[in-house]
Amino acid sequence: MTRTRKLLAALAVVGLAGTGAVLHSEPGAAHAAPSVMTDASIPDVAERVVDSVVNISTSKAVRGGPAEWDPFFTDPDSPGYGSRPSQQRLASMGSGVIVSAGGRILTNAHVVNGADDIKVTVQDGTEYEAKVVGIDAKADLAVLQLKGKVPVLKPLSFGDSSRLRLGEVVLAVGNPFGVGKSVTMGIVSAKGRGNMGIEEYEDFIQTDAAINQGNSGGALVNLRGELIGINTAIASRSGGYQGIGFAIPSNMARPIMEMLVKDGRVVRGYLGINIRTVTPELAKEHNLGATRGAVVADVEENGPAAKAGLASGDVIVSINGNEIRSGDILRNTIAMIRPGTTVDLEVVGRGNAAKKVIKAKLGELPDDTRRRIR
Repeated sequence: MTRTRKLLAALAVVGLAGTGAVLHSEPGAAHAAPSVMTDASIPDVAERVVDSVVNISTSKAVRGGPAEWDPFFTDPDSPGYGSRPSQQRLASMGSGVIVSAGGRILTNAHVVNGADDIKVTVQDGTEYEAKVVGIDAKADLAVLQLKGKVPVLKPLSFGDSSRLRLGEVVLAVGNPFGVGKSVTMGIVSAKGRGNMGIEEYEDFIQTDAAINQGNSGGALVNLRGELIGINTAIASRSGGYQGIGFAIPSNMARPIMEMLVKDGRVVRGYLGINIRTVTPELAKEHNLGATRGAVVADVEENGPAAKAGLASGDVIVSINGNEIRSGDILRNTIAMIRPGTTVDLEVVGRGNAAKKVIKAKLGELPDDTRRRIR
């Protein structure tokens, strides 16, 4: 299933190829030894993980006929000849990852959202009906459960996406264009991609492994055969693969999946501020006290931030001791902290290089609130 959106004006088209926790490197992770790769390692990994990725087909009723419907090609003896059908069924396809032996599937929200009928085909060709356990449209993730008597399936184990290194070899597994299960290879091109305009919460792994229509919800794995991403979107002028694909990191997908399984929805923390990423130019223009971090643009009246004493012009440089380098990192971090939790915000006031710690008790993100710090 694929949708397209503008990535940057006149630069590229972002297509969904069918928030979350921030990626923090553990101490020493940047100097970890690279994955050992031998001639046999890639085939071994590919053969081991391919059975853990499924094909997902969906359908839903839509009003009116498809754009290509033409009465010229309609049987003149059929009922309603010459009139556009009032309802059609729209079919689409995507991929998913087995995350439990009992038939739990992790995929993209856009693969199944709004579907009346969801069918999942496992490796041996058996097709099962599936129900939605929960959907998080803000991060484009969904959890399914296969119906009926399901044999013991082969789940993928989660890897630690924060330990990924630039240039590390990864494999993308999915069902591109419906041709059948396929494995492609590439490297990690970038980490922590945000502000792409694809989803509300973004912390993407960028890869040059080939991702196309139908790959949405499929697996991105490392050479240990661990799930480190859910393939989601591409940047392309043509609508097809052009070497830039995006995957939701496992360290973002896993906690969201667990919340969906437990509660059927995702509950996000909420701070109640609008922010911008600090740049040297912005710091000079507005006399900010720091040249890196997230600057508070405005504060919601009576919100958690206002009650804690945050003010416009304050620069948040860390949360609970973890450095904040951008507004996106702060948004994603706040979002994944449970409401009611008190966090320590290290703040530098406008025109003041002295740091202070402000304690803020997070609220719950309102459903209709977008593009605010959680």
